[in-house]
Amino acid sequence: MNGLVIKNTGSWYIVKTDDNRLVNCKIKGNFRLKGIRTTNPVSVGDRVDILENGDTAFIVSIYPRQNYIIRRASNLSKESHIIASNLDQAFLVVSLINPQTSTTFIDRFLATAEAYRVPAVIVVNKVDLLDEELNEYFKAFKYLYESIGYKVIGISAETGFGVEAVADMLSGKVTLLSGNSGVGKSTLLNRLIPGTDAKTSAVSETHHTGMHTTTFSEMYALKDGSGYIIDTPGIKGFGTIDFNAEEVAHYFPEIFKISADCKYGNCTHRHEPGCAVKQALEDCLISQSRYASYLSIIDDSTEGKYRKPF
Repeated sequence: MNGLVIKNTGSWYIVKTDDNRLVNCKIKGNFRLKGIRTTNPVSVGDRVDILENGDTAFIVSIYPRQNYIIRRASNLSKESHIIASNLDQAFLVVSLINPQTSTTFIDRFLATAEAYRVPAVIVVNKVDLLDEELNEYFKAFKYLYESIGYKVIGISAETGFGVEAVADMLSGKVTLLSGNSGVGKSTLLNRLIPGTDAKTSAVSETHHTGMHTTTFSEMYALKDGSGYIIDTPGIKGFGTIDFNAEEVAHYFPEIFKISADCKYGNCTHRHEPGCAVKQALEDCLISQSRYASYLSIIDDSTEGKYRKPF
């Protein structure tokens, strides 16, 4: 029997079988003996084979994945965590206020999406809270990322402003919702699929950070049955994994394009003479924040450890 993993509850997985049953499954212990260095050998979005044996069901194999989004497991130097797999697109939900999502976090997520061939969209929530100064920042933010090639949508999940533009992109697709805690993923999910009743919570007044309201990843069917949204727990930091320093530029489209003019083919764009990227940075053709994010990922790949909650 095969099916789709629609929820991960820690040690248990809920699988929707091809005959539309929901089956609670565990995974066979030998999954951890196959060289898989992830904290979750099975992820939401996986197609799997299951074996039912009386009251117990086991996931016995995973179908080859089309793609996935992966990050370094927090505080673990060599293990990774697969956020979701077999995605048509990923919506990174961010906010510019209450809390403010760092550009380093955004760029790390986007680079990972590029590396694993997942089209990404940036959804800027809470635009109704922006004052004049932050509105100007939002315009600059939108211009920067759209000039690189990413779609940026400004919304207010609380009021409903702009949500229709997000909903129009969902039909027939499996979409990941990801982002920091407190940016409004659960509120947006409740707007997109009424009746979901995903838990929401106010942002801490003291620390201006969100609190986890989604405990486990879960896949929700669209009302018209044409696709799914995968809701995930809020992420504090996004440590990249398995990036070679020489390849990091490939995942920053604007840097990769300009790097063709570098003097050396293996240029890392840090200190080499004749570097077209460094020149473009001086000429303001590449964003300082994007370049800083690029360097931070190189530091990850060369130091081999995850230290900061970007």
